[in-house]
Amino acid sequence: MLLFFLVLWGIRVWSGGDETGMGTSGAAGWGVRALQGLSQLAVPFLLAWFPLYAALRRVRVYEEFVTGAREGFEVGVRIIPYLVAMLVAIGMFRAAGGIEWLSRGLGPLLSLVGFPVELLPLALVRPLSGSGALGVLTELVRTHGPDSLWARMGATMYGSTETTFYVLAVYFGAVGVHRVRHAVWAGLITDVVAMLVSVWLCRWVFG
Repeated sequence: MLLFFLVLWGIRVWSGGDETGMGTSGAAGWGVRALQGLSQLAVPFLLAWFPLYAALRRVRVYEEFVTGAREGFEVGVRIIPYLVAMLVAIGMFRAAGGIEWLSRGLGPLLSLVGFPVELLPLALVRPLSGSGALGVLTELVRTHGPDSLWARMGATMYGSTETTFYVLAVYFGAVGVHRVRHAVWAGLITDVVAMLVSVWLCRWVFG
């Protein structure tokens, strides 16, 4: 199956078709086609691979899925109080102008590493709230257009980062973990690296 998907990806890359209208000549064009091929085949590959692998290991796939879904619902009920508290805190922070204040303060510093000021609100909201970050990304796309470089950078950032504070507050609180130790810094460092790499990679491929 892996060989089948690799063949499909190779055909997509070398076919030379470009649906973006941005040109496909040279290394940049090859990179665009390679990323498009991976994005189109990643989800079908995962959906086919995990059930097949489980079946080969003689795992009762459907029964395990139902059990996991039931346990997921129970976890969802337990984390509702922590979720409400986190969403209220995020709403108060945004309404008080905290995001705008941080954007003005960090803008000159991040410009030194080539990070666009237009993406600062998304970078600040993403570790706090997934729905809030989606709203910022939607506004970014509406303002600059879905095929703009800023929209591509923002979408890549959104998909490659995590709601770090949300995860720590909700899931650690649900299981009673009060000392998160190095989890905060590990998550934030990962988010920062993912954001910077997203900007640099999109500028290299689409810029």
